[in-house]
Amino acid sequence: MTGWPEKVSTIPWGPIEKNWKRIKLQAPKLKTLLDDLKPDIVHAGPVQGPAFLAAMSGFHPLVTMSWGSDMLLEARRNFQTKRMTRITLSRTDVLVGDSKCIEEEARHYDYRGPYFQFPWGVDLQHFTPAGSTNLRAKLGWQEKTVLLSIRSFESLYDVKSIMHAFFQASDLRQDLRLMVFGQGTQETLLKEIVAAGGFEEKVYFGGHASLEELPDVYRSADLYISASHSDGASVSLMEALACGLPALVSDIPGNREWIEPDKNGWLFKTGNVKELSRYVRQFEKGSVETGAMKSTNRLLAEERADWSKNFPVLLKAYEKAIENHRGQG
Repeated sequence: MTGWPEKVSTIPWGPIEKNWKRIKLQAPKLKTLLDDLKPDIVHAGPVQGPAFLAAMSGFHPLVTMSWGSDMLLEARRNFQTKRMTRITLSRTDVLVGDSKCIEEEARHYDYRGPYFQFPWGVDLQHFTPAGSTNLRAKLGWQEKTVLLSIRSFESLYDVKSIMHAFFQASDLRQDLRLMVFGQGTQETLLKEIVAAGGFEEKVYFGGHASLEELPDVYRSADLYISASHSDGASVSLMEALACGLPALVSDIPGNREWIEPDKNGWLFKTGNVKELSRYVRQFEKGSVETGAMKSTNRLLAEERADWSKNFPVLLKAYEKAIENHRGQG
């Protein structure tokens, strides 16, 4: 497999489904593999998939990493996922997650071990407020108010609500434009919605933006929008903050850890198209308030979203897991 660092080796393994019986059948195979490899630590996630498999193998020390929605949504889905969550956490030496709300949720499932908050982060030298806005110029939208959605086209991220809110706001504000980046199963549906409303000239579908293209994409927008129903520490939100964008995001625990209303953005009730549309209509890109938000968000990114500062947290989690396991004999 290409793209891995020099000292990383891969071992072929089939798909790990979130299914109790199938994962239990795979556990002996993983145990045999781990007995042969004798790793110092196993790092696995999400909770109900690979982490549950590792837990069922009986290996320690186990560092379980939550992927956000596994704890915030999947754990509550049914009796089976609740049971898988409890078993995984009961056999976890150290839990790692990207937000405070994940720790709080884990405590509800009787997890009493160490928790390390690791909000990932971004390259602050790459994502900056200063730089090109080539996409904005290419679209001829220099004088427009440009909104940006850059989440996957799946129901969890509810890009459809952003579309409808934009349509409603556009009826009253002719300067509004929307850039939509992403891919997913709802792509055809979203494009049909835009075509049916006659908004092809006001909505730009950018597909998948590469890492090199992303800073220009963010800087070409005036407002970052996310309507996600569940998030921990959203990487795209951190990228937007690093580029100085004000943020208009759904009022969920993960977002509330980053956005303070009227200070660096706004929160709207999840799925509430009317409220989202109202915020879009009221947004003024050149206002004093918006200008202050740009500076505030860049400072916030420097304080909390710096990959170079955050990554050592993960190494400390490994050290703690090994230390605790040795202490237990």
